[in-house]
Amino acid sequence: MSRDVELGTITTKVPARLDRLPWSHFHWLVVVGLGSVWILDGLEVTMVGSVAARLTENGSGISMSPGQIGTAAGIYVLGACLGALFFGQLTDRFGRKKLFMITLTVYLVATVATGFSFSPWYFFIARFVTGAGIGGEYAAVNSAIDELIPARLRGRIDLIINGTYWLGAAGGAASALFFLNTDIFSKDLGWRLAFALGAVLAIFVFVVRKNVPESPRWLFIHGREEEAEKIVDDIESGVHDETGQQLSEPDKSLTVRQRTSISFVEIAKVAFKTYPKRAILCFALFVGQAFLYNGITFNLGTLFHGYFGIASAIVPIFIIVWSLSNFVGPVVLGRLFDTIGRKPMIAISYIGSAVIAAVLALVFVSHAGNEWVFLVILAACFFLASSGASAAYLTVSEIFPMETRALAIAFFYAIGTAAGGITGPLLFGQMIGSGDRGLVAVAFYIGAAVMAAGGICELFFGVKAEGADLEDIAQPLTAGDAGGRSHDETPTDESAGSETPRRREGSMTGVRRYRPGPGESGLYAPWASVSSRSGDGDTLEQEVLALSRVLGESGPMGSRELYRQVGARYWGPGRYRNALRRGLDDGVIRRGRRGRYESGSK
Repeated sequence: MSRDVELGTITTKVPARLDRLPWSHFHWLVVVGLGSVWILDGLEVTMVGSVAARLTENGSGISMSPGQIGTAAGIYVLGACLGALFFGQLTDRFGRKKLFMITLTVYLVATVATGFSFSPWYFFIARFVTGAGIGGEYAAVNSAIDELIPARLRGRIDLIINGTYWLGAAGGAASALFFLNTDIFSKDLGWRLAFALGAVLAIFVFVVRKNVPESPRWLFIHGREEEAEKIVDDIESGVHDETGQQLSEPDKSLTVRQRTSISFVEIAKVAFKTYPKRAILCFALFVGQAFLYNGITFNLGTLFHGYFGIASAIVPIFIIVWSLSNFVGPVVLGRLFDTIGRKPMIAISYIGSAVIAAVLALVFVSHAGNEWVFLVILAACFFLASSGASAAYLTVSEIFPMETRALAIAFFYAIGTAAGGITGPLLFGQMIGSGDRGLVAVAFYIGAAVMAAGGICELFFGVKAEGADLEDIAQPLTAGDAGGRSHDETPTDESAGSETPRRREGSMTGVRRYRPGPGESGLYAPWASVSSRSGDGDTLEQEVLALSRVLGESGPMGSRELYRQVGARYWGPGRYRNALRRGLDDGVIRRGRRGRYESGSK
């Protein structure tokens, strides 16, 4: 890594401050503004499954075969994979917020374009771009969610948010039921209007997202620690006003070396050299859920229509019931991922759904029941599978370092979904199009096998991440640089959260040096020329006293204001943070109402 992308070393309590927050309006804003991507994806995927039968009918205005429906599904997933990789890199480089606004715009334009399809090739292109927008959303949104939600709630909130995919699926099916009614809309118009529903929802989401802040974790890594502190100050202030709670002082700090960017080579090295077992785990989880889910979801409409004789206008009713069972799974089981633990619950979800999928294939090929029996077993299978699939995104977001989080999500989503999510719809589409129940059953058996493989990998390679700080599960790359530990060392409570003499010394080296401007020789001039490399304890005491004197004369003030008055004028951000922390530890400085600093009792 070249030195020109390194900025300095800081010690921050931002992660601990975020993790200790009680649930508040801010967290609901995150859930609604960012979690909506899953509703959009569910709407898009199920919309195609719901209108698939109509697109194969004469008079639809596009005339596609069941095989082409499967091809369109594969192309959508391919777009999502490539979009995740492309936008994932940009998310880690330019920030979460900028990218989740861009990807939403891409989706909005593309889904509107889908409604104007006049031939299969145009439909394929529109679906590819729509998928690219959704794939980019996965990388930008999931990384931001996990960095803003408190550690103790991260598992259940992540699963419920990911589970809202199925609310979108149910909504897509319900809207298709309305738009496919030929008493209201003609055959060549109704399905086109159905895609406009996604655009309307996207506009609403766009408005909400404007109020979601950038991830403070991303900001302080990329040299914008004051902006990170300001955002957390505002969040804490809002929480205090809303709940009336006096927030406790966080007891953990993190020292990192800031960088403007981190190379793709270093990110790949971390994933495959430092954490090879985690890489295998993530790949297996994504392949399993992608194969089964995309194969079934994109082709469920043609399956009910072709094998059970369900009219195309009635198919969405079955999809609504199935979708709701998928949503109930994460809602009911989500909290168990935080209490019983990630490892046992993910294994149960994957292996359990694989067993039921095998039973489903047997029932289907033997004509043992009608469409309602098939639907009940299918719903039971995906009650478990939906929790496992949601946990796959949670897993990859948790177990890799912060600097790689968005790209890790993108990478494993892309390669896992490319392996399973493209082949699944293509295989199921061709098998269903064959008219042979035996071949369709084979597709179900294959889906059961890859899900079982994911569950077995979880048993061997799963990570116990429930309730743990993200920085403890996988320390930031820049923390390893700052503290002197290599990336492959397992973080401990001491190395991840507390300050040792070695860490304190590291926080004082390599920091940008500030000098006073002309005429700035007043109260703080004696400390203005102190070298940023000095580790002298007396000098640190002087810096602490300088901060205390400002607070004693000026009254309480926020971290940003205090830094501008003293830290930015004379010291680098690392020394300022160090002095502030030391002052808090010694009682010379204290934190009062609304998180504002004031002179202590000593």
